[in-house]
Amino acid sequence: MKIAVVGVTGMVGEILLQVLAERNFPVTELIPVASERSVGKTIVFKEKEYTILSIEKAVEKKPDFAFFSAGGEISLKWAPKFAEAGTRVIDNSSAWRLDPNIKLIVPEVNGKTLTKEDKIIANPNCSTIQLVMALKPLHRRYKIKRAIVSTYQSVSGSGKAGIDQLQNEQKGEKTKMLYPYPIHQNAIPHCDVFEENGYTKEEMKLTRETKKILGDDTIEVVATAVRIPVVGGHSESVNVEFEKDFELADVRQALHIFPGINLKDLSDMNVYPMPIFAQGKDEVFVGRLRKDFTQEKTLNMWIVADNLRKGAATNTVQIAEFLIKQEKEANFKSINLIHQK
Repeated sequence: MKIAVVGVTGMVGEILLQVLAERNFPVTELIPVASERSVGKTIVFKEKEYTILSIEKAVEKKPDFAFFSAGGEISLKWAPKFAEAGTRVIDNSSAWRLDPNIKLIVPEVNGKTLTKEDKIIANPNCSTIQLVMALKPLHRRYKIKRAIVSTYQSVSGSGKAGIDQLQNEQKGEKTKMLYPYPIHQNAIPHCDVFEENGYTKEEMKLTRETKKILGDDTIEVVATAVRIPVVGGHSESVNVEFEKDFELADVRQALHIFPGINLKDLSDMNVYPMPIFAQGKDEVFVGRLRKDFTQEKTLNMWIVADNLRKGAATNTVQIAEFLIKQEKEANFKSINLIHQK
């Protein structure tokens, strides 16, 4: 299986290679792709050296999958060209997420909506992925009316420049300012650019993408996104109002059995999700489950995940794994039908 990784030298690209290796994804030929300044350089994957190619050369190789993590402009221009060559594209940028003809996928949540006709598939925003992972099993049982979300997002969500600013400030060194203010010993209520309604693009992603992934436009989501001085792992405080009432024991069970959720909810023993424990892991951690005593049928919870893994690279690979499994099952059914005839 030929796999192209577009943006292989970036932070998500590097994690993608790690995840592919860890999960023993069936890569027979890796096609690393990066910008012109990186073409000709080499990277190592599973103890084998590969030369970085231009994106034009990668299209010519007609890979089975192309994982894009190179920004929206590259995705808009090149994803259709890969798709025309027969490649399944899984894109990490925001370019295709709200396109009505492109599916926005978290495999555990809505992977079953995928078909063989889906050549370009969008990977959701990192904060949205961990949110819908926790909301899905609860929406299925209690029907969500409204969610109020506050995110506490690590600097790695801004790429290497965000990490550099934090680390340079921690050392007291002069630094290039990615954020409008110092991030060390600070919390900045400003992730991405502001839209006309006063909310940031990051906040509106949580609203728009959640509705699309859960397939329900009646769910109201409003968010405040905050950048905090943590290197890796996003956290979310979520207040969810349901149409049906619930018992906490049933909520815990629904979350515990949902694939990809790791329930950490023993407050009396100081067991709750934190970024320091989520880094390098693929699960979405949920805890601090409490009934809202100010409003009926309402739950408070705390959600944490590694934004570069489940929030980006791992979810990308899981989509590809889901498609491979789906194709194998379809082939198996076809063989059985032939035998029956």
